Amino acid sequence: MEHMSGLDQFLDILLKPDNIPIAGMLLLVFFFTWIGLKQARRNDQLIEQGRTDEILKEMQK
Repeated sequence: MEHMSGLDQFLDILLKPDNIPIAGMLLLVFFFTWIGLKQARRNDQLIEQGRTDEILKEMQK
């Protein structure tokens, strides 16, 4: 019996054909989380600068 590392086991399960859509969804979750945090950081910077009236304009870009 061959010893597989944790990463090898994870990739073995992840790359099975019926799990590919789940991997794609996981990438989308990371992408949209990054977008949300980036926008939140920008809004926080505007608030710190006292430019709260510009937040809505930034969100509608």
